[in-house]
Amino acid sequence: MAKLAENRKRLGLALGGAVLAAVTAVTGTAHASTTDQVAPHEAAQHSSALTYGLDISHYEPLYDWSSSSAQFGIIKATEGTDFVDSSFARHWRELGEKGIVRGAYHYGHPADDPIADANHFLAAVNAQPARAGDLLVLDLETTDGKSVAEVNAWAKAWLSYVENQTGTKPLFYSGWNFADTYGHGLAQYPLWVAHYSRAKGAITPPADWKSWAIHQYTDVPIDQNVSALTPDQLRALGRQSV
Repeated sequence: MAKLAENRKRLGLALGGAVLAAVTAVTGTAHASTTDQVAPHEAAQHSSALTYGLDISHYEPLYDWSSSSAQFGIIKATEGTDFVDSSFARHWRELGEKGIVRGAYHYGHPADDPIADANHFLAAVNAQPARAGDLLVLDLETTDGKSVAEVNAWAKAWLSYVENQTGTKPLFYSGWNFADTYGHGLAQYPLWVAHYSRAKGAITPPADWKSWAIHQYTDVPIDQNVSALTPDQLRALGRQSV
């Protein structure tokens, strides 16, 4: 994803599902490490079975979805007001062929007009075949020199506009600390949070969120995630009509 790991080169750009499966256990019960103290409500959320998924961008142009063990895939569609990810159409098509939960994300820049950013994202997504259950995501992890209040207002404007245009609440993605600082007042939008120092699912929601939908727990050797939701529950967060 063009997020926490976007600024450095990735390893294994052509990793297939078989290789990835050998690197990580994909589903099942997650356990906090012995050094992490987990609050009761947090433990309750991460102790149930977790749904495994990946997020992908042009850094993994050859990723083989057909052999992947992922139960959901979220891919970069756009960034700013003019960038369209070169691998978006291919990944989108292959996720559709595989039939798992899929989503598209936009890497936002608060220096831009939020409506221009949102319209650029929607134009790219709407140019591809759609189906009910497709997830829409705002990836926000840079301030572009803006204040906390300005970044927060930008996020609210982007998210509310996309919701009004599609009838779907987008997910909000960011790192835990960024979300805790800039994400107040966004709890109505499902949370996808990156926190690499915690075991899979062993996180407490930042800011005003009471729960989380997806936890990105590592970017080694590729961005890997777990969801507290089943695939059907994830689809319920996506577009209900296309």
